[in-house]
Amino acid sequence: MTENTDVVVIGGGYAGVMAANRLTQRDDVTVTLINPRPAFVERLRLPQLVGGSHDAVVDYREILAEGIGLVVDTVTRIDATERSVTLATGGTVCYDYLIYAVGSGSADPSVPGAAEFAYPIAGLEEAQRLRPVLDAAPATAAVTVVGAGPTGIETAAELAELGRRVTLVCGEVLGPYLHPRGRRSVAKRLAELGVIVLDGPGAKVTAVTRDDVQLSDGRKVPSEVTIWTAGFGVPDLAARSGLSTDALGRLLTDETLMSVDDVRIVAAGDSAAPSDLPLRMSCYAAEPLGAHAADTVLSRIAGERPAPINLGFAGLCIGLGRRAATAQFASKDDTAKGFYIGGRLGAKIKEIGCRGVVKQLANEARKPGSYTWVKDDKRQELLRAKRGGGLPTAERTA
Repeated sequence: MTENTDVVVIGGGYAGVMAANRLTQRDDVTVTLINPRPAFVERLRLPQLVGGSHDAVVDYREILAEGIGLVVDTVTRIDATERSVTLATGGTVCYDYLIYAVGSGSADPSVPGAAEFAYPIAGLEEAQRLRPVLDAAPATAAVTVVGAGPTGIETAAELAELGRRVTLVCGEVLGPYLHPRGRRSVAKRLAELGVIVLDGPGAKVTAVTRDDVQLSDGRKVPSEVTIWTAGFGVPDLAARSGLSTDALGRLLTDETLMSVDDVRIVAAGDSAAPSDLPLRMSCYAAEPLGAHAADTVLSRIAGERPAPINLGFAGLCIGLGRRAATAQFASKDDTAKGFYIGGRLGAKIKEIGCRGVVKQLANEARKPGSYTWVKDDKRQELLRAKRGGGLPTAERTA
């Protein structure tokens, strides 16, 4: 009689759902997904939620394979010795293998006043909390978005398209990931929408008050609603549980995504730091990492050696309201190229991408093991060079 293997997945985002679905390839594996919410959050659409054009949630029944147990709760501690997790409600769930896919959220801002007077939107509840604030603010109210990454740019564009007076404070550079050509495309569209973009060395936020945002060059930007999108953090569950993490709190793993402390714990998505060299925190990376985490667990169950991660990138698409976007293409090593597609065609690409990542989860639920992704061997070459030709072995035992 085949022995059953219990796998617990912590986190029901892009990485966690992909991992859970992929694990159902084996009938002798029981999968339990633990998530604090009863619905899947489309984080790619949170700026749209802020703008009122999308609710950014999907029913798990649409994307989760049958037979996966969904526990709506929060894990407060991982006991690696006992192979169990403690829930906020007081119960425990035991596991044979654990996939750590807790994702990321807003970083605690160190800027004086930001925690009190600015609204983060990295999570569903945060974005939902902002909606009534915006609804109650006069149409002429000054809105300031702090942070010029994709979330900040998209939020600024969504609100400006609605006629809001928006200032985007970049810190230094608008869209740091973008190639200069792609950046000019984004800047042009923001200008068309009336967004005031503040960038350069003097545009770093030094304080936030109820009425303004103060910059490093002494300027004070009037702001009745301040939205904070600068920086991301990860939950401290791994650190609180005595597991090794990087400086940001991501779980340290080898190249197969197994924890450096325990081969029974495998990480995926934004909360993973393989070889202390994490990939870009993104939905694009989350799904392949979730799939690879599942493959690592399945390999260990089968008594096979897990493979190292192999993930190539294609680029980044930034929505600029409902009618435009900039699709920035990149090399497989995630270096932005000079080629981009903007305007309405860019917007179509953005929407196809948002729908596509959810569709990929649903497809994996129906046909586990079918999901594939772009590969790139340069990461392994880089790691070999840094380590003098060697890679950490994946042949560790429990």
